[in-house]
Amino acid sequence: MEALRATYGDDASSDSDSEDSSPPTLPAKSKPQTEETLSAPLPLPPPPVSLLHPPNSLGSLDYLQTGQPSRVRSFPHIEGNYALHVYIPVLIPSVSKKEMGQFLKKVSSFVPALHIVDIDVPLDVLCKEDHKLEQVALGREFHISLGRTVPIRVHQIDSVVTMLRQKLQLLKRYWIDFNKWEVFVNDDKLRTFLSLEVVTGGLAEITKQIQAVNEVYKLHNLPEFYKDPRPHISLAWALGDVSSSLKKVVEEETKSSGFRGSLQNRICTCKFGGIECKIGNKTYKICKSSDQ
Repeated sequence: MEALRATYGDDASSDSDSEDSSPPTLPAKSKPQTEETLSAPLPLPPPPVSLLHPPNSLGSLDYLQTGQPSRVRSFPHIEGNYALHVYIPVLIPSVSKKEMGQFLKKVSSFVPALHIVDIDVPLDVLCKEDHKLEQVALGREFHISLGRTVPIRVHQIDSVVTMLRQKLQLLKRYWIDFNKWEVFVNDDKLRTFLSLEVVTGGLAEITKQIQAVNEVYKLHNLPEFYKDPRPHISLAWALGDVSSSLKKVVEEETKSSGFRGSLQNRICTCKFGGIECKIGNKTYKICKSSDQ
């Protein structure tokens, strides 16, 4: 469950849980100004901010408002630990973005505290322009989590990756249907998520893959996934447990939008293309579908 990456404490801010312990650099002593220094040419001004952001980037950080909510770890920081996350990458097809974007706009108008997952941009800011909403909120890679995001030690990395590749070799490509808008809350009730759940096509295949990942976790004394997994991708989040109010809005908008969560009325569909594993800031290819 990409979906619950933040739920399980995934922190993409560093290569590991270890923090930079290098000593701070002391400022150089100031020298008295002389005629030579006073006549020296002034430094060039910095380049325009627009040059630092190519056309396909997310643009400047104007979206990020000061004082916005920040990420919260769900496991304690321990020097030398790396966050492990096993998942299925998901890209939302262009044909689904417009309708999904309109749904997000309606929900955001009632729940303005929502932020986009991973980049933490306020959803209501993006809703002001449809193309930015579709590009930033729906144009990124999402994840269906196949295991909890947990800390592992450096000596476990090779073993975990090798066993995952053994358990999850070439798999047949299948369709993944996201049929239902759903609301989830993480274990410590610190964040609420607006998600798309897999309830029909692909559910059986994903459940088997979760079981395989659980076996590898067990062999490394890592906590297993939920007993009754509900595969999904998370699109937005809010601080605290606001599930009651968010569910009410989602249910009302789902009815008015005609989404019934049935096989005949899919919200979004994509093909399974493989499984990846992220450890710290390094991504490992675990497997890809057999017809790729």
